[in-house]
Amino acid sequence: MAGRQLIVNADDFGFTRGVNAGIADAHRNGILTATTLMANGDAFVDAVRLAHETPSLDIGCHLVLIGGSMISAPNLELPPTPAALVRAVLAGQIPIYKELLAQVRRIQAAGIAPTHLDTHKHTHMLPQVLNAVARISQETGIPWVRVPFDVPMSYRAPAKKKLIGAALRLLRGRTTRVLRKHGCRFTDHFAGFQITGRFTEEDLVKLFAELPAGSTEFMCHPGYRDSDLDAAPTRLKQSRADELAALNAPQARQALEANGIRLCGYRDL
Repeated sequence: MAGRQLIVNADDFGFTRGVNAGIADAHRNGILTATTLMANGDAFVDAVRLAHETPSLDIGCHLVLIGGSMISAPNLELPPTPAALVRAVLAGQIPIYKELLAQVRRIQAAGIAPTHLDTHKHTHMLPQVLNAVARISQETGIPWVRVPFDVPMSYRAPAKKKLIGAALRLLRGRTTRVLRKHGCRFTDHFAGFQITGRFTEEDLVKLFAELPAGSTEFMCHPGYRDSDLDAAPTRLKQSRADELAALNAPQARQALEANGIRLCGYRDL
């Protein structure tokens, strides 16, 4: 099938030095083309260094409202869980727009010109967060925003994940309407939610064979497992090393070529 473009985007740039190194490795030696940077990540400075050393890597902003310190008020902590965030948002306790804009500005102040926006744990599925992200996209001129609803495919994914993915797709209409209102751009398709933390090179080969026409963002979380990652509050530990191996596997690139898929970044679309 002709006319297929694929952005392979790694979340969590800036999370730990091992995650940063894995993302850079997956770009230099594998099929990864883009990443999104956490302004409040513990390894933010290291990620900025790698970004400047790797100008071919497309950089965006991974906007964080769950976990870590606030950028707009460094003495305050963000809610630790999605449920806590929902409660804080409903109670009006989080300055969503101010905080997310401060994160974008910190990344820009580091000499990086972001091309795309997404959110940690897809928090922009909350209407209040989506409105803030769309407004920031429009005001900062960062055009691309993730629409994180998996295309239906024969993934090797748990039934629960598939059900959640199907339920989330019901939000697509509202999400795209808000983004279009603010002049935001988004890819035709998205993939990766259902197989986060569990895919192999064989899953990538199957995904690429089924990829629909148009542009697709594939979300991933590669990295090296080290003591910092083991101590971090994330369920994705060994899976990051496994994802890195899959992205660097020769079979993955061969499958792209066999299916006529063009790798690109957001700035290439």
